[in-house]
Amino acid sequence: MRESVLLEICADSVESAVAAQRGGAQRIELCSNLLEGGITPSAGLISTVRSKVSIDLNVMIRPRGGDFYYTADEFEIMEQDVVTAKQLGAAGIVFGVLKENGAIDIARIRHLVEIARPLNTTFHRAFDMSRDFARSLEDLVHAGVNRVLTSGGEQKVEDGIPAVVQLIHRADNRIAVMVGGGITESNVRRIVTQTGAREIHASVRVHLPSPMRHRNEKISMGLIKGREYQRVVVLEDRVRRLLQAAVDGCQQGTIAVR
Repeated sequence: MRESVLLEICADSVESAVAAQRGGAQRIELCSNLLEGGITPSAGLISTVRSKVSIDLNVMIRPRGGDFYYTADEFEIMEQDVVTAKQLGAAGIVFGVLKENGAIDIARIRHLVEIARPLNTTFHRAFDMSRDFARSLEDLVHAGVNRVLTSGGEQKVEDGIPAVVQLIHRADNRIAVMVGGGITESNVRRIVTQTGAREIHASVRVHLPSPMRHRNEKISMGLIKGREYQRVVVLEDRVRRLLQAAVDGCQQGTIAVR
């Protein structure tokens, strides 16, 4: 039954990756620094997660937060990180590179795809920052990318459903279209039913208090005060409920939104 939908969970820790697998997720997107939308995880994190989970592990390749136009030095880092992820047993890589004008950087994307082979490749939500979705999709097909993650150009994918439907139609099975951005167990049925998407990307993270008993509340190590004394983790039961809701949406069939 669950082959009708594939659930990818974004994780930034061993604990979250293990919870995702136990909850029924079929794939993990592993990254660090989710406050910046995710950057490349350390070799130690990749290696440890790979040893703890058996499902597919896709590794984020993003040298910093911010935009997706990279200098030559930053792109060299990305090249080396692809090789590292590959050596550590990743099943795929997740990346995105744009030109200054918002177009897909086909040459650089194709280069990363070649380095990554035979790993599968996902172009992340940098796609939603590109200037022309139709052109960008064709560029990714020609660059040999396996999958694109999109919210339809909106902050939340439920607001981008019409654009997602058009992208899936344009893709015509030449490239997989995975939807993500604000997906919860309360809206995933509608998203799956109305878009026809069969790959779902979600976070399902919750904030838990730190076990630290001694605290210095005067100091904040990051930009958001108080983050030192809370942890953000994926919970197994929330993954399971989200997956079941997505499966229910698939069984309802697709209502095309034009």
